[in-house]
Amino acid sequence: MPAVDSAAVWTEYVAAARQLDGVRRGAATAATEQARAVQAAREELTGVRERLAPQRSRLRELGVPPIVLAPSPPELSEAAREMVGGPTAVSTALRAAREWADGADGLLAGRGRTGAGTWPPRLRNLLVYGPLALVVPLLQVLLYATTGPGPASVVALVCGLPMPAAAFVVGWIGVGRLFGETSGTATAQHAGRNAGGAAAHGAAPVRPAGGPVVPAGGGAVPSAPAGRAGAPAGSPVDRTPRWGVLVCLVPAVLTTAGLVLAMLAG
Repeated sequence: MPAVDSAAVWTEYVAAARQLDGVRRGAATAATEQARAVQAAREELTGVRERLAPQRSRLRELGVPPIVLAPSPPELSEAAREMVGGPTAVSTALRAAREWADGADGLLAGRGRTGAGTWPPRLRNLLVYGPLALVVPLLQVLLYATTGPGPASVVALVCGLPMPAAAFVVGWIGVGRLFGETSGTATAQHAGRNAGGAAAHGAAPVRPAGGPVVPAGGGAVPSAPAGRAGAPAGSPVDRTPRWGVLVCLVPAVLTTAGLVLAMLAG
């Protein structure tokens, strides 16, 4: 049997023990960091849930249909792809969701200050249709009061016949611009739906690399406020067309009849 060098064997043993201790310490550090990331994801998820619940209630008060308040399947799939990196990726996505929720809160607060967006559709749209419907009749009355029953007033009456239709078209466009898909509620819904997608997948179990499934905070997640762009691709604003036609037509008809009677009497 060859002679055994006890010093060399001891040196190899010490080196192997040190290497094993390093591996053990690295695994313990990774497990600690993983646990911290999971805890941070749970805390972030709780905060996002707390933000989404009042936003959902606020959007319901504004008349948003319940079906619009849930993230769509493509958005859920996109959120899932962003979170495959484990708890750290989940925490990052949830922080982004919190930023979306902050933006939605600001937009809803601004909409609350304007006030008109929360009115019933007819009363809200009257702010647009009404002034447009009164422009031409007021000009006709002013012209008649200035020139009297003459050719100018007759020309004004004839030219004013198509004006209700023009006022309705302009009002239709104006209602869409002011209260439609570009409004604060629409943007707030879109922001909330993005946050809701992240929160929904943030509540799903997280599988650390090479480890068991770690839940990032179970429980049901409140449905997120959705964007008006998500119903299904956009829930159009209620322009109340019949009400708009009536508002634009009545002043013109009354003014025309009054001026015609005044001319005949003159």
